[in-house]
Amino acid sequence: MKKYIVTLTKEEREVLGSLVSKGKHQSQKILNALILLDCDTGDYQMNRSTNEEIARVLNISMRKIDRVKKRFVEEGFDAALDKRKTERVYEKKADGEFEAHLIALSCSDPPEGFARWSLRLLADKMVELNYIDSISHEAVRRVLKKTNLNLGNTKDG
Repeated sequence: MKKYIVTLTKEEREVLGSLVSKGKHQSQKILNALILLDCDTGDYQMNRSTNEEIARVLNISMRKIDRVKKRFVEEGFDAALDKRKTERVYEKKADGEFEAHLIALSCSDPPEGFARWSLRLLADKMVELNYIDSISHEAVRRVLKKTNLNLGNTKDG
């Protein structure tokens, strides 16, 4: 792994010092600040700690220390402190047509031998009817929750 060298200015050290000593902040932000303060190789650092010592004292992995140092060097001071936004984009499987079929199916009579539709039964039936290639019962739950559809309170008469 590459070695990333953290060099903080006096102002940056003051900001980090005040962040860890007072106020309400996210725990990961405080940990990242402590890592940067301990890894600093600048002129204003009195006693630099090794990565092993930091990992032991803060009870974190060496990998976390390396990630914070890398983010500081490559992306800057603010990026090293804040939580990284995910870059993953998930494609929705359920479109409007699928949702309409699901709601219609859930309002219909359940299969023989069942008192009512379960989420797993609905998911399996939607795949069986070729409305979708595959879907989990959790995705079915989210669609039905959006419509405020309650399958458990059907009363006859």
